[in-house]
Amino acid sequence: MRDFFKAIIDALALLLTAPLALLLAMACLVLGKQKAFPGWSQGMSLLPGLFGVTLRRAFYRWVLPRCGRNSCLGFGTIFSHTTVEIGRSVYVGAFCCIGDVTLEDDVLVASHVSIANGGAQHGIERLDIPIREQPGEFPRVTIGRDTWIGDRAVILANVGKHCVIGAGSVVTKPIPDYAVALGVPARIVRFRNETLSPDPALPAESA
Repeated sequence: MRDFFKAIIDALALLLTAPLALLLAMACLVLGKQKAFPGWSQGMSLLPGLFGVTLRRAFYRWVLPRCGRNSCLGFGTIFSHTTVEIGRSVYVGAFCCIGDVTLEDDVLVASHVSIANGGAQHGIERLDIPIREQPGEFPRVTIGRDTWIGDRAVILANVGKHCVIGAGSVVTKPIPDYAVALGVPARIVRFRNETLSPDPALPAESA
């Protein structure tokens, strides 16, 4: 019975957000996706409580390539790209900033997490022109299935499946499946599918 009522509520939310999705589509035609979309994401992020979670999920089901039915997107969380993919049963906490990212099924993202597209988004080699005018790189970032990202972490590279990233950690290089990584920059301290931890003397870049 609970699932039935939830399905009804989700269907009503889809109906309520359909006009918003249409308005966004029109704005994208006029301004372009990269200029039009972030403002709509910011506005949707300010809807409070369970009401906000339900409407955000419905809105993003209209406008993103994928947004899982059981996903929960917290208050104040914004997306900067219409190419974001959100899997089944994904939880994203409050006040997160998400770039061009794939969140696979069962990912948990705590509050105040930033998932950006690499650490080289701006060129810094030339001194004769401002940094904002220098070309950068924007690799797409994927967070693997059943991975938990701790509070206030910064993710700049892919994270594998079944991983744990400690609170406040900064991921600058890809993290393999099953790894538990902590620190700034994040270093692997053990693997969830192994009984032994990596050698503590192992350099971070080789872990």
